[in-house]
Parts: sequence; C-alpha cells; structure tokens
Amino acid sequence: MILITGAAGFIGFHLAKRLLERGEPVFGIDNINDYYDTHLKLSRLEMLEVFPNFSFRKLSLEDKEELDRLFEDTGFEYVVNLAAQAGVRYSLENPYAYLSSNVRGFLNILEACRHSGVKHLIYASSSSVYGKNTKMPFSVHHNVDHPVSLYAATKKSNELMAHTYSHLFQLPTTGLRFFTVYGPWGRPDMALFLFTRAILEGKPIDVFNHGEMLRDFTYIDDIVSGMEKLLPVIPSANENWDSQCPDPATSTAPYNIYNIGNNNPVKLMDFIEAIEEATGKKAIKNLLPIQPGDVPATFADVDDLKNAVGFKPDTPILEGVKQFVDWYLKYYKK
Repeated sequence: MILITGAAGFIGFHLAKRLLERGEPVFGIDNINDYYDTHLKLSRLEMLEVFPNFSFRKLSLEDKEELDRLFEDTGFEYVVNLAAQAGVRYSLENPYAYLSSNVRGFLNILEACRHSGVKHLIYASSSSVYGKNTKMPFSVHHNVDHPVSLYAATKKSNELMAHTYSHLFQLPTTGLRFFTVYGPWGRPDMALFLFTRAILEGKPIDVFNHGEMLRDFTYIDDIVSGMEKLLPVIPSANENWDSQCPDPATSTAPYNIYNIGNNNPVKLMDFIEAIEEATGKKAIKNLLPIQPGDVPATFADVDDLKNAVGFKPDTPILEGVKQFVDWYLKYYKK
C-alpha cells in the first residue's frame, strides 16, 4: 500500500491518479485547507474516488495521534509526502503556517515511518532551497545554506531532518527538489494560472523583475514520471562518501536528493508568449520589481536523476502550456 499525503493537491492528485491507473492500491490524506480554492481540491478527489483501489481520509500532518493510528492500522510500504504549506510569497505573510505544516508535520511523518517499518519515504523539497546560489545549473551536489524565504528554509530543514532519520534509524529517504511545476489541475496561486485567467479576462498581469526571470518550468507529467520511477529505487549508503569533502546529495546513510526539472530554463516573457499563443489573446503587462523571497533564475542539473532511473523531463513549454489552457477552458467552461 502506498500513502500519498497531500493527495488533493496538484502534484499529489496527479501521482495518485498515475499509480491508481496502473492498479496500485493508494491511500490518500489531505486536510483540504483553504490556502486556495477548496472546490478545485474536491474536484481532484472526485476523480480519484472513482478508482476502487483508492482510499481517502481527511487528516492534517500536525495531528500526530490520528496519523500514528492510520499508520498502525494500515501498514504502508511506501510513503510519498507531498503535503505542505506551499508558496514563497505567502511565507512572508504567515510564517507560522510553514513551521506547523512543513516542520512539525514532517517530523510526524518521519516518526510514523520510523515506527512502522516503511520501506521508502519520498518527500517533496523545492528548487527554492538553492536561494542565493548563482552557479548554474543547480546541482544537488552544491551546498545550499543560503535560503531567501522561510518556505525554502523549511524545505531545507526537511532534507536535514530526513538525513537524521536515515542515519539514526536506517529509514530510506529520497528528497525531490521540484522546479516550477505546471500543468492541468495546477494551483491557482501559480503564475500560469494567474496569467491565463487574467489574459482571458482582459486584465493586466503582474510581471515581476520587469520580466527578467528565467525559470526551469517542469510539466506535471514529467514530475510524476520521475516520482513513479524513483519509488522502487530504495536508497542505500554511498560507500564512497567522504566526510572530509561531504557530498550533500548522498550519505553513509540510505539517503538521496534529486532535482526534477526540465533542464531548460525559459525566459518569463517567452512563457507569457506561450500563454498568449494558447489563449489567442495578448497580455497586458504590469512590469514590477522583483519580490522579496524570489530568485531571478532557476536551472536544474538532472544528471543524477537520469543516472538513477534513465529518465529526465523534456516536455516543451509550448506543449505543456497548451495542455493547461485547454484544461482551464474546459474546467471553467470558458
């Protein structure tokens, strides 16, 4: 049995659907919080609930007692932790939500996995952990000790906490640094959703850093393929790990970190042009300075992912954006 936390979320929904379609039994949990439109989350759940091999319980990671009971009753072999308080900018407004969900909640997951003999814990980290780093492409072998948002700091803390449990209790853990995930059923607080809605309604879009952004936009199906392939790849100790020159991506413990990104940064203005092409409408741009917590560029080195599972994301931006816009028009009946 596979547990997916955040199953009503964007990435969790897509992963659950992929696994269910291949016949895997999946148990999903989610607290259905109101960070964004709960109707969208419930619509995702409705699509999952048609599968007979899907079970769901409304549950917060912070509820340790209920979480422990679920693990005891169900006996999960694999856990994919995708539940978290998302959003870089919101972490400036409500920092305590991030400590509660992303740190305390993740600790509860680690404890539950430790005590129930889980074979493999995969958890979501983020490209945000690269923070002030400017050496491109971002590599999992680079040091990442200079986050520029509390969101990024909590994701970095997840990696540190996971390593501790891998070291102390031999819990196999894999952290995945996602790079700007987009696609159908995406989050309404993300740029693609905000831009598409505004362009279709003839309203201006806020373009930060005056459009001088580079993002390694990664299509949701590629993210899911990476996770699906990594699930059975249980980490083991790196026998060549050198404590005099420590590699941040591996360890003497069963611990790994991977980037999952498109390995092809796109200019923000080109991204907007792709939305314009898909919608058939021109954007009204409101050029603004860069926001606190944002970084000007992201670019993923995915060599480790390719070496591990023979796969790397490659969906072209024009194709991925069109898939999102087609879904948006159908879902919102535009």
